[in-house]
Amino acid sequence: QVQLVESGGGLVQAGGSLRLSCAASGDINPISGMGWYRQAPGKERELVASIVRSGNTYPTYYSDAVKGRFAISRDGGWKTVYLQMNSLKPEDTGVYFCNAAYFTTEFWGQGTRVTVSK
Repeated sequence: QVQLVESGGGLVQAGGSLRLSCAASGDINPISGMGWYRQAPGKERELVASIVRSGNTYPTYYSDAVKGRFAISRDGGWKTVYLQMNSLKPEDTGVYFCNAAYFTTEFWGQGTRVTVSK
């Protein structure tokens, strides 16, 4: 089992920055990858960024909507995964969820809300 707790959301003006954190606990060593998803009001949840273990490397992925503005990173193995969000736009508003891929299943955090005002 893996527990995920997100933090760092809040209200920010357009053009500002936020850093989200996802603290993982439990049996974290077998995690093969983690990601950040977001769900805007009235829309489906979408993948924003991910980082996966590939041998000795950890390639990252970004959606086109956030490429060049967001950066995903990890610290202490899978203990904490961050999402640095810069140049925020009103369309980045939503609830951000942390996700962990664990063998054939996955775990989710409870989400942290990000609101970007014009």
